[in-house]
Amino acid sequence: MKTKFILVLVAFSWLSSLSQNRSKYEWLWALGHPFAAVKVKMITKKCYFIYNNDPNLKNQLDHFSNGGKLDAFRHVFFMAAFAQKIKVKKLRKLGIAHEKGNYRQFLRSQNEDGEIPDSLETVMDLKNNEVGFEIGKENKKAALENLKDIVVSEIKKGKAMIMKRNNKGIYLDCSNKPIDLWMFRTWSTPKCLVSSDNDYKE
Repeated sequence: MKTKFILVLVAFSWLSSLSQNRSKYEWLWALGHPFAAVKVKMITKKCYFIYNNDPNLKNQLDHFSNGGKLDAFRHVFFMAAFAQKIKVKKLRKLGIAHEKGNYRQFLRSQNEDGEIPDSLETVMDLKNNEVGFEIGKENKKAALENLKDIVVSEIKKGKAMIMKRNNKGIYLDCSNKPIDLWMFRTWSTPKCLVSSDNDYKE
């Protein structure tokens, strides 16, 4: 009991240290899964080091941290790293908790990575999480640097999901028409999900 209490404290420390924007759903997940939360804390720190310090990522993928290949990489890579050490069932609950928090951010008009969340971003993130789970399960012994390369390769092959854009970074609908996001301040937007091997339209 004492050990679990200590782990719960560590789990709360993880949430508070990573971000002040963690939702109550993520706090509840950490409280219910303290052992997994401790592992997530340690792995997250290592993943962020790679994500923030690899200058080639943007050259290999793109610079879109919201809705782009870089966004897809973040979800796939982190979940793959977690899945090397933690059961997917628990991680899936964490991913859902995070997306529930994004909906609350939308209701409060709060940005995530520079944009207000929407329903299709939630779909994209959850699909990319699943890709990460599979990669992590299939590469349990891989070092994080090697896992990063595997994830980049899978994204280039089109295994993940991104939002359709033109070469100026403007979102497109599924008919390739530009979207003015200021006209769609709603949870549902006409963005278009495509596989991550799609090039940006001219």
